[in-house]
Amino acid sequence: MLKNKSKKKREKVDIIANIVVIFFAVLNLFPLYWLLTSSLKNSSDVIKMPPDWFPKTFTLSNYVDVFQSHPALRWTFNSIVVSLVTTVAVIIVSSLAAYAFSKLHFKGKNVIYIIFISSLMVPKEVMIVPLFRIIQNLGMVNSLNGMIWPNVATAFGVFLLKGFFDTIPDSLREAAKMDGASEFYIFYKIIMPIVKPGIGALFILNFVQVWNDYLWQLIVGQEENSKTLMVGIATLMQDLNPNFAYKMAGATVAAVPMILIFIFFQKYFTEGLTIGADKG
Repeated sequence: MLKNKSKKKREKVDIIANIVVIFFAVLNLFPLYWLLTSSLKNSSDVIKMPPDWFPKTFTLSNYVDVFQSHPALRWTFNSIVVSLVTTVAVIIVSSLAAYAFSKLHFKGKNVIYIIFISSLMVPKEVMIVPLFRIIQNLGMVNSLNGMIWPNVATAFGVFLLKGFFDTIPDSLREAAKMDGASEFYIFYKIIMPIVKPGIGALFILNFVQVWNDYLWQLIVGQEENSKTLMVGIATLMQDLNPNFAYKMAGATVAAVPMILIFIFFQKYFTEGLTIGADKG
């Protein structure tokens, strides 16, 4: 009897908890819904009061105008290339460095790691001016290279992946070495497949960070065809007589790649967070 009462009580608690979770999920998704529906309205319908929570008429003219009046395809291509190349480069460099700090033994390893990680406390904005001078001297202004390589020089990926490498027992590496495996073979064929969740988490976090790196991309990409999507869409906001639906369409275009990236990598991202929580 007591078990049945306890079971019914737990079921009621679960129902209430699910209702609360669903409520906050809908609340968090509402801005995305409003962005999408507003991009399909006329500008006057976006700002009317009381608002139309569901569009009475749909139009794709805002999207057509964005791509016809501006090089939005070029901006999208630039953003994808910058974010993808930067993220892949960060994963390669960070995984190699994290493996070295976690599994290899060399003089001054801990001191170097502390100095390396200490750079995370320095905001990027502090280095904007000297960094731009370096890029300018290398002739990388108004080029994708100028947006890519400075973002590869970050210690965050090393810090994140080292935690995953530390969870792998050293006996696995030692057994592989006894079988005659080289260091690179151990790293690439044995260790890297185990830390896939960490790689997935780093991919999402870094891709999103680079995609939204508005300030640096604004400084480096000054010409129309060298702008990224975030910078290009921001130029749509500077009109004296703004077309809000037009701007909503541009913002939607900028948001779609982020949504797709998270959908494709959410499995690894969730696993990475779970492993990190278990480790903590």
